Amino acid sequence: MKKTLILSALALAATAVFAQEKAAPAKPAEAASKQTVKIEETDPVIMSATGVTVKKSEFEAAIKTLPAEYQQYATGPGKKQFAEDYLKMKVLAHAGMKDGLDKEPSVQQQLALMRENLVATEEVKKIDRGVKVSDEDIKKYYDEHKNDYEQVKARHILIAPKDSPAAPKGEGKAQLTDAEAKAKAEAIRAKLVAGADFAETAKKESDDTGSGAQGGELGAFGRGQMVPEFDQAAFAAKPGEISPVVKTQFGYHIIKVESHDTTPIEQVKAAIERQIKQKKVADALDALKTASNAKIDEAYFAVPPSAHPPIPPVKKQQ
Repeated sequence: MKKTLILSALALAATAVFAQEKAAPAKPAEAASKQTVKIEETDPVIMSATGVTVKKSEFEAAIKTLPAEYQQYATGPGKKQFAEDYLKMKVLAHAGMKDGLDKEPSVQQQLALMRENLVATEEVKKIDRGVKVSDEDIKKYYDEHKNDYEQVKARHILIAPKDSPAAPKGEGKAQLTDAEAKAKAEAIRAKLVAGADFAETAKKESDDTGSGAQGGELGAFGRGQMVPEFDQAAFAAKPGEISPVVKTQFGYHIIKVESHDTTPIEQVKAAIERQIKQKKVADALDALKTASNAKIDEAYFAVPPSAHPPIPPVKKQQ
C-alpha cells in the first residue's frame, strides 16, 4: 500500500508543475495583504521545506486523486505516512526543477503525456456527465433482457463421491465411489418422486450440510449464479418438479424447483442505468474517434512473424 501511495503522489507532480506555470495577476498591496490573511486562516500551510510549502487545500486535493480504495487509508491511519511521502515528492521536484531537470526532453515528453492524459480523463468525465438515461431506456432494456432477471427458488440434495470437494469427512462417514454416489442419488430421487418429504430427506441424506440443515433450501438465485449443469437443470424444471439426477464437480444433485420469478425492475434499475450509460459513453468515444478521422499504420503494428517457423505435425505411422 505504501508504495502505491508514493507512486500516486509522485504522479501529482505534473499537476503541480502545470499549476505553477501561470502566475497570478498582480493585485494592490493592501488588498493582497488582507486576502492573504483571510486565506491563511482558512487554508493554512501544513507542511514546508526549503522552497516548498504545502497548504491544507493542496494536500486534501492530492488525497482526492488517489484511487477510492486508498483514500480512506490516506485520510485515516496512513494520513501522516502519505503526508511524509507527499512532502518528500515536493522536495525532490523542487530540487529537480532547480537543477533544470524539468527542461530535459525526456521529462518534457512525460509531462506532456501526463497533461494530455489528465485532460483526456476530464473530457471522458464531461462526456459521462452529458449522457442521460431515461426511464424509457431502462424499461426497454429490462424488457429485452428479461431472461437475465429470471430467478428460481429451489431446494437440492447432494450426494458426493469421495473425490468431491464436498465429500463427507470424519469417522463413520461413508466414502462412496462415483458409481455408488450416482446409484444412491437415483434411489433417493425415486423415493422423492414416490412421495417422500424432500426437506426431511435433505436433512438426513444431503452432503451439502449447510443447505441440508435447512431442508435443502437454496433460496432464490439468478441465471449464472450456480455451476452450469446445476443452473441449466434448475431453470429447465417447472415449479413443483423434481429434476433428474444432475452431475456437477461436487457430485450428484437432486433439485426441486419451488418457483420461477422475475426480479422486479425497481431492484435492478440502478444496475441497468449504469450498464446503459457505460454503453452510451463507449459509443460516444467511438463516434469521437471516427469523427477525428483516426488512422493507424497497420504495417507498423502488424504482429511480427515468429522467429522460428512452426513445426509441422508428425505424421502417424501406418
